[in-house]
Amino acid sequence: MTLMRRRRPQVDKGALVLSMAGVDAGYGQSTVLRNLDLEVRAGEVVSLIGPNGAGKTTTLLMISGLLAPGAGSIEVLGSSPPTGHPHRSSHAGVAHVPENRGVLHQLTVRENLGLSLDKQGVEVAFDLFPELVPLASRRAGLLSGGEQQMLALGRALASRPSLLLLDEMSLGLAPVIVDRLLPFARRAADEGAGVVLVEQHTDRALSISDRAYVLVHGEVVLSGPAQELMDQQHLLDAAFFGYTEE
Repeated sequence: MTLMRRRRPQVDKGALVLSMAGVDAGYGQSTVLRNLDLEVRAGEVVSLIGPNGAGKTTTLLMISGLLAPGAGSIEVLGSSPPTGHPHRSSHAGVAHVPENRGVLHQLTVRENLGLSLDKQGVEVAFDLFPELVPLASRRAGLLSGGEQQMLALGRALASRPSLLLLDEMSLGLAPVIVDRLLPFARRAADEGAGVVLVEQHTDRALSISDRAYVLVHGEVVLSGPAQELMDQQHLLDAAFFGYTEE
């Protein structure tokens, strides 16, 4: 079974779906990102890793049009993201699963899916996560954390995105649930989407990624093929903890 049956024209594998050049961003007088350059192509998983407060979530908010950059340029699927109108980004092919999962607690599982998916899309989501089928009439606020994440991820995947943004998908979840969910990011990329993955479990993230960027204090301090970073743990340690080997 494939993850996505697209209604939009499929982006050619290897095509640039995200480009950020010299981007600064922040909140009020606080600067969070500085001179960020980042690229993602269709068919690859790109991880953003780094300590808390590094600017990873801020990066995703700009990509999906929820936050405007202070400087620099962003191109998503061939155009600038419509800041303040995230639904337009969604219609263009961007799916964003936020850190808080973004489900509406007072609505049922089926109602949550039906807000952004047609009938076929709802059934695709249930095919991806059959665990949700017997919970279709349950309010989302009564689901476990893992079930809520399945709901959020199923909704995103069933929207047939060309660019998928995943923010801390494993947050607060048991390792067995994380191992169930993370492979969907890899499968989405293998079927042609570009995927940006923010993940606290560095080893797990790199194991399914093609490339990675390490952010510290809003700046890229390290980037490269995921396997190379996995093979050079001392570089990751230096980036995260600010020390080098003697």
